[in-house]
Amino acid sequence: MKRVLIFGGLLACAALAAPPSARADDRERHERRYYDRDARDYHQWDDHEDRAYRLYLQEQHREYRDFSREKRERQRRYFRWRHEHPNHVLFKVEVR
Repeated sequence: MKRVLIFGGLLACAALAAPPSARADDRERHERRYYDRDARDYHQWDDHEDRAYRLYLQEQHREYRDFSREKRERQRRYFRWRHEHPNHVLFKVEVR
């Protein structure tokens, strides 16, 4: 009987502890956004933004470096470039 209570208690604790950690991972993945001072807007960092950033680096003949580690001036240059190259220009989307 005592084993059942201990096992049940551990199981309940594990079930309660799992969702917050899972939500923290989702929040970290979805809430990466950067403020563009010049355009006064936010850039949500998602797959499209990452692909655009990699295209920008190719165009500039630069090696990949995580955007969060770039100096502020280089981030500003990317944001200026990004506003000149919206998604519909960079990624040709087929309309059906």
